[in-house]
Amino acid sequence: MNVNDLLAKLHANLPAENTGVVASYIPELAHVDPTKFGVHAVTVDQREFCFGDSDEGFSIQSIAKVLSLTMAYQRENQKLWKRVDVEPSGTPFNSLIQLEQDKGIPRNPMINAGALVVCDVLLDYLAEPRKDLLAFVHSLSGDDSIGVNERVAASERETSARNRALIEFMRSFGNIRNDTERILDFYCSLCAIEMTCSQLSRTFLFLANQGVSPFTGERIVSTSMTKRLNAIMQLCGLYDEAGEFAFRVGLPGKSGVGGGIVALRPRDYCVAVWSPPLNYKGNSHFGMAFLEGFTSEVGDSIY
Repeated sequence: MNVNDLLAKLHANLPAENTGVVASYIPELAHVDPTKFGVHAVTVDQREFCFGDSDEGFSIQSIAKVLSLTMAYQRENQKLWKRVDVEPSGTPFNSLIQLEQDKGIPRNPMINAGALVVCDVLLDYLAEPRKDLLAFVHSLSGDDSIGVNERVAASERETSARNRALIEFMRSFGNIRNDTERILDFYCSLCAIEMTCSQLSRTFLFLANQGVSPFTGERIVSTSMTKRLNAIMQLCGLYDEAGEFAFRVGLPGKSGVGGGIVALRPRDYCVAVWSPPLNYKGNSHFGMAFLEGFTSEVGDSIY
């Protein structure tokens, strides 16, 4: 199979009209060109395939929650699950509704409340949180050029009222320890990490390789942790559309409102796709359709 030709064919078969809308609640994201489309796939034996704008950087947004979760899981192991659950939420990513019923314990680490708790955990361990986070990303990707888009981070910081409310509400249940502004600064920097599809697929490849970096041979997390991180992505990685993604695509994945989706097939490959317009659930409209076509065409999913 000529994979590059397949990627081009799948793109050509997408609907003529993209009915999604570029995210605007973070003002800086509203300026992104809605016609952009890129995809990059890399296998565990380091074969790489690409199409379109795969080398153009974009804000990975909530995709980065998997990276901060990995760092917290490395340090806390099973203790982490006392502060954040692993259940699908069934509500929007920034919802407060379930927190009162669940006594301040977020349903999972992929929604905003859960990711904020993860940031709070990491602040207890990291001497220089942002620097240490980027160092971890650089080690996973093998690329020291990855950084934070400062304009996006500032834009996120200026529109953080809902996230601030989530932090204070969880604090009332004793599930937040650090200063609210420190948590928000770290969280906004996390979400404003900028990558290309190429960098993103390479960064996540360790989760397709049983927790080991194919590039360095370094073990990032244990095989048991890898299984659980992939399960969380499968169950919770696409907000309250995770079931639809499992049904249509059949891979563990994580999306972000910057229009990116990363997905992987254990022991095989990782693929990242970027198309900024989002559906009403906050996931890339064309990204979902493309990945559905990809796994259908190659016959590869975890099911």
